[in-house]
Formats: sequence, structure tokens, C-alpha cells
Amino acid sequence: MMRRRHLLGLAAALPAALPPAIPATAAGRRLVTVGGAVTETVFALGAGDAVVAVDSTSLFPAAARRLPQIGYLRALAPEGLVSLDPDLLLLSDQAGPPQALAVLRAAGAKLAVVPDGAGGAAVATKIRAIGQALGLDGAGLAEAVAADWAALDAPVAALRPLRAIFVLSAARGAPLVAGRDTHADALLAAAGAVNCVRDFTGYRPLSAESAALLAPDVVVMMDHAVAEAGGAAAVLRVSALAVTPAGAAGRLLAVDGAYMLGFGPRAAHARRDLAALLHPGAALPALPARAWV
Repeated sequence: MMRRRHLLGLAAALPAALPPAIPATAAGRRLVTVGGAVTETVFALGAGDAVVAVDSTSLFPAAARRLPQIGYLRALAPEGLVSLDPDLLLLSDQAGPPQALAVLRAAGAKLAVVPDGAGGAAVATKIRAIGQALGLDGAGLAEAVAADWAALDAPVAALRPLRAIFVLSAARGAPLVAGRDTHADALLAAAGAVNCVRDFTGYRPLSAESAALLAPDVVVMMDHAVAEAGGAAAVLRVSALAVTPAGAAGRLLAVDGAYMLGFGPRAAHARRDLAALLHPGAALPALPARAWV
């Protein structure tokens, strides 16, 4: 049980984000999950009935979208969390801000922080860590996802790599693109593409001069970001993209960001789907139908 009075003193400046606590589940557990892959994994492990709230990045499965939301994973409000009286806060290591987590820990909240890496091995590690935090055996799920991922290794390696960039946003000025050490960078590599952007890590704006030198064959972008920018044609008219081979050919792939970038239990299927979009007609193996997909 969190020390509510102490938490209120520490977080007085933070607004409440949620209504009063909802009844406990039939299993008597109350979980709050933060991070799309974390939430997906909890449901895939069969513990979805114990989840009482999620963050705004937790969009799958559909049952998660019907739960109360605690806001964006990087902008958590401790008072909103304490109102739910959870037994466990299961968090992606991308969750924050750090001061909010410090407040929760100081108040006696039970937190489990899960490494939210990208790539096949990272997904298996993530699933096992979540299973351990829940006292469940995650090995079966981890092994199934790893087997599906491995089934694509040789077929993807045989593809001719495409030069690509991943654009996070193009709605204002220079497009914001993914560099090294990002989930987008790992996704492109896993699907048979080469991320042209190698000069920096994280996300940075891309100038027209740099884009012309990088010369990507294809632009990959989240579907909601394409809509926010006014559609595919508007995106490709942005000066930094219009000067590229991708812009000239009108080659922009709009993808479901939560699905493609989550690196949760659906990661292998997302890898295959993007590889098929990047390489139409490629001989890629069908993956088994999985209940969690």
C-alpha cells in the first residue's frame, strides 16, 4: 500500500490524472502497465484481467484501450497513479520523468522497470522480465516470438537492402528523422533496409542538403504523422524529401507506429509486414497465427 499522505505532500504540484480507484479484479491483483510493449506482453501472458490502467501508448489489444489512461509514459503524474492503489506498477524503462518515479518510490510504491530494447533478442529478454515481475513463466511466449523472428533471418538477409529514412514528424519545418540507436533504426535493419542516417543517435531535424546526400529510396513514417502533415503528397513536397529518390518516386510507406516500433510479442509479424512493404513480391515465409497477434 502506498503511503498516500506522504505522496500528496511530495506531489502537491502535480494534478490528479485519474478518477477514484476502481474495484479489484477477480484475481485480487491490480496492475498498472506503462509502455505499449509492456501492456501487450502482460495481456499475451494471460494477465490482462489484472490491469486496471495503462498509459497512452498502450493501444493493443483492444481491451487495453477501454481501460483508464494515466497519460503519456514520459509524463507520468504520481497522484493519478496513487488514486488507483495498484499492487504493482510495471514500467518501460522509457517511463518518466525521473522525479515522478522518485516520488512513487519514496511513497512506497512497488515498481518493476523493464528494459525496452529493440530487436529479436531484446524482445525475448523483455518478455521474460515481465513474466518474472508478474510471477509468471514467460519462457513459452519468449521462445515462440524468438522462433518467429529467427524464421525471417535468412529470407531478409537475402533481400537487396533499400536505402531508407524513418521520419518521425514532417508537420513543421525540417523533417525529424531517426538516427542510430533508435527503435526505428532497428526496425529498418530488421526488415531489409539500411537507415541512411548514421551521423547521430536519436532523432534530429534533417536539412535538404543532408537529405540530398543521403539519397534514400524510401521514406517510412507513422500513419498518424502522415495524416498530421497533410497526407503523403504533402510530406513528399517537403523540401528535404522532395530532393531525394524517394520523393521523386513518390515512395512513402505509412505504417502503424505502435505495431511496428513496439518490439513486443507482435515484433516478428511486424518485421515481416514491413519487409513485405519494402520489398513487394519478396519470398517471405508465412508466420504462424498467434493468439497474441
